[in-house]
Amino acid sequence: MSTIGVDLGGTKVGMVLLDESGRVLKSHRYATRSEDGPDQVIAGIAEQASELWRGAAEHVQALGVGVAGQVEKETGAVSFAPNLGWTNVPLRESLEEALMVPVAVTNDVRAVTWGEWQYGAGRGVDDLVCVFIGTGVGGGIVAGGRMMEGFNNSAGELGHITIVSGGRDCNCPNRGCLEVYVGGRYIGERAREAVDADPQAGSRLVALAGGADRISSATVSKAYDEGDRLARHLVNETSRYLADGLISIVNAFNPSLLILGGGVTEGIPDLASLTEPAVRARALPAAVESLRVVNGALGEEAGAIGAAALARKTQGEAER
Repeated sequence: MSTIGVDLGGTKVGMVLLDESGRVLKSHRYATRSEDGPDQVIAGIAEQASELWRGAAEHVQALGVGVAGQVEKETGAVSFAPNLGWTNVPLRESLEEALMVPVAVTNDVRAVTWGEWQYGAGRGVDDLVCVFIGTGVGGGIVAGGRMMEGFNNSAGELGHITIVSGGRDCNCPNRGCLEVYVGGRYIGERAREAVDADPQAGSRLVALAGGADRISSATVSKAYDEGDRLARHLVNETSRYLADGLISIVNAFNPSLLILGGGVTEGIPDLASLTEPAVRARALPAAVESLRVVNGALGEEAGAIGAAALARKTQGEAER
């Protein structure tokens, strides 16, 4: 059966139509427009999903959504999604009413992990951790061949481990989280602060962005590729922060595979190679003895592919 997967992020929505073998038949991306509120975002998903399956060779039997937030397992409601500005939004119920097909909802990075585990870099691996670095940072954990969910379905919030005591403010109640040092939004923020402190050193970043206030993580990535000194400093600094977080993750979960994914790692693919030596040097020897660190294989479609795979699994279980 064909399923549709949706990757619902703070800035964009990605969709795929997936066949039973995991092949992407169609795909589509568009801006989230979260400022319009949850009702309009959900209506947009329903409309775009209907367009995607129109003309499909076989009936679409389920839809899966990976959303950038915490999801109630039993209801599929989004309890808290800071990058969307959502609290207690009945996402599954609303989409099922609009589309008249079963809907499965999960955290966006758990969806990425599903995708990489089933069809990507983690295929055939029973113990892995996926760390997704996009606008924010999230994670997914597979232990003993099972996806870790946690008591309240919130396991995998790896972006909110503390790496700097009393550090930068986060969108969550904490300070000093991994996310606010390596997430794309915050790389841009740190870059703008660095340019304010030394405008001469930041001249190339300003030129690439078209203004100091428009500097983003993508700007840093472009300048890094050109060999710009400040950009290289920012990327090296980011790799050190990332290593601090990954060391704790590796020590805690002892995966055989650590997958790095998301827009930041796609834009700065050197992050894995810059980070891995520090992880191997400073993590517990037993935790890194057989560890592999790789970039994700599915790119920007990983979350949507994983959401579609989860929808198929959920629907299959319901039919048994």
